[in-house]
Amino acid sequence: MQFGALIVGLGNPGAEYARTRHNAGYMLVECLARQWKWEWSMEKKFSARLARGQVHGRTVLLAQPVTFMNLSGEAVSAIFGFYRMALDNVLVAVDDADLPLGEIRMRPGGGSGGHHGLDSVQSHLGSAQFPRLRIGIGRRDGMREIAGHVLGSFEASETNLLGKVMERAVSQVDCWLAAGLQKAMSQFNGLADTEKNK
Repeated sequence: MQFGALIVGLGNPGAEYARTRHNAGYMLVECLARQWKWEWSMEKKFSARLARGQVHGRTVLLAQPVTFMNLSGEAVSAIFGFYRMALDNVLVAVDDADLPLGEIRMRPGGGSGGHHGLDSVQSHLGSAQFPRLRIGIGRRDGMREIAGHVLGSFEASETNLLGKVMERAVSQVDCWLAAGLQKAMSQFNGLADTEKNK
């Protein structure tokens, strides 16, 4: 079967990681699956959970690697190779500590920014030229060592803003599928509580 697009949410498997900041990518693809009413299935040959269906006349595959973050590329490359899709049809959603919570940013490619999940994906795909959607999680003031922060859970005070972030990111992915990267970037990059023209 030919898939029109692959949307990968990066994160760590297991209940203990489910609401952590590092799992923002996981959260987004779960929101997409709920929005589209798709069911998840575990596919061991890809080391990933997958959900699939039709959106805007395109066959779309959602994926959550279950390899743990630092080995995400193993799952992504296995899916990518099996379905033989173009790199510009692979969208990877990740958390980004260099963006404040509330901001999202889609880009056509680029560096990993030190994100180990993106490092792994780029290494296994042999390219950084695939779209990525960065979901801001912020960082503690003055803190460079952020492992404890990213692996910590979102605080109760952040729940409302996180919900707005996910709504905006879902809309951006939908726009990407319907109208392409440039439209999705110009319309939705930015702060979730800042209304742009839709």
